Amino acid sequence: MATIDEDLGQIEKDIRQLKIEYDQYFGGGRKRPPTEIEWRIDLLMKRYAERGGELKSGQRFRFTNLCQTYAKYKDIFRKKLKQKEEGTVQRHFGAAAKAIEAQRARTAAEGEGQVAKAAESGAAEGADAGAFRMTCSEPDRESEKVGQLYQALLNAKQKAGEDIGKLTPASFAEFVRKKTKDLQEQKNCTEVEYVVEVVGGQAKLKALVKA
Repeated sequence: MATIDEDLGQIEKDIRQLKIEYDQYFGGGRKRPPTEIEWRIDLLMKRYAERGGELKSGQRFRFTNLCQTYAKYKDIFRKKLKQKEEGTVQRHFGAAAKAIEAQRARTAAEGEGQVAKAAESGAAEGADAGAFRMTCSEPDRESEKVGQLYQALLNAKQKAGEDIGKLTPASFAEFVRKKTKDLQEQKNCTEVEYVVEVVGGQAKLKALVKA
C-alpha cells in the first residue's frame, strides 16, 4: 500500500500529465479527453480530503497546494470542453493556460506583498511571549517547517483580526524561499530564523540572520 507521500507524489505527477493530455485533446491530437487520469486524481483527492487529520503539517501544506492547482486547471478544462461541445470559437488552450498562470502570479504577488509587509515591520516593545520561532536553511527541502510557519502566521493574523484572504500557501512558500536566499547571499549566512508574534495588536513576521 502506498504511503501518504507517495500518493501526494502521484497526484502531482497525474496533474502534470492531465494538463499535457488535455492540451493534446484540445489541439486535436487526442480523440477523447483523459477522463481516466482525472478519475484517479479525484479519487485520491477525495481520500485525503476525508483523512486530513492523518496528514502532518508539511503534507497538509503540499496537499493544499495540489488542490488549488488542480481546481484551477479543472476550471480551464470545464470551460474549454463547453466551448468545444457548443462549437464556439475558442482561444488556443495554451493562451488560456497562460492567462490563468498570469492571474496566479498576480495573486501570489499580492500575497507575497502582504507577507513582506509583515516581515518588514520589525521588532517592537510589548511582543507576545508565545512567539513562534523556526530556523530555515533550505526552504525547498523543508516544506514541513514552511507549512508550520505559514500556519503560525495565519493564526497570528486571525488573532489580530487581520485579513488573510490574499495569504496563500504558494505565495508564502515563495516568499520564504526568496527571503532566505536573499539573506544568505547578503549576510553570508547559512540559516535564517523566522519569528511570528503579535505586537501591539498586529501580526509580525521577522527574518533574523543566524551566525
